[in-house]
Amino acid sequence: MVRMETPVCEFGTPAVDFNLPGVDGKDWTLADCAGPRGLLVMFICNHCPFVQAIRERLVRDTRELRALGIYSVAIMSNDSAQFPVDSFVNMQAVAREFDFPFPYLLDQTQQVARAYGAVCTPDFFGYNNQLQLQYRGRLDASGKQPAAPDVRRDLFEAMKAVAATGHGPEHQVPSTGCSIKWREPLPADA
Repeated sequence: MVRMETPVCEFGTPAVDFNLPGVDGKDWTLADCAGPRGLLVMFICNHCPFVQAIRERLVRDTRELRALGIYSVAIMSNDSAQFPVDSFVNMQAVAREFDFPFPYLLDQTQQVARAYGAVCTPDFFGYNNQLQLQYRGRLDASGKQPAAPDVRRDLFEAMKAVAATGHGPEHQVPSTGCSIKWREPLPADA
């Protein structure tokens, strides 16, 4: 496991369109996923201990954000040949087990992760209703440890501000997680 940290938020960067298959059998685009007040794009996977540690809080926060008009989508970009636990079938099982209130999509070509500049799981991109980047930070301070009852909900508070004002906080703490498991590059003559 290679531990990574997300880059600083580049405010105003537009969200990248996509068309990816979801665990629900539908294909999803950026427009399908966006809410009236914004969109949270999350790069997650099944096997990462950082993601496993936050799944319940992630479900709670995305449910509450949806009520504020911020919708969410999760994208899995890892090479599942290297990590079979991240397979599409296992994605479906995890989505059911945790009752994900958001589409869980497979980025098999890894082109969407590369277009967004995703580096780790979890990697959060919070957009306003113009689909301009306003948040690129952590869920909270707990990392892969159990969260204290009074832990500040960084992502939730930031996206709540985005829903109300269209702008994210100036100060953001990067998310930390496992590196995305990139596919080996194809030989030049392939």
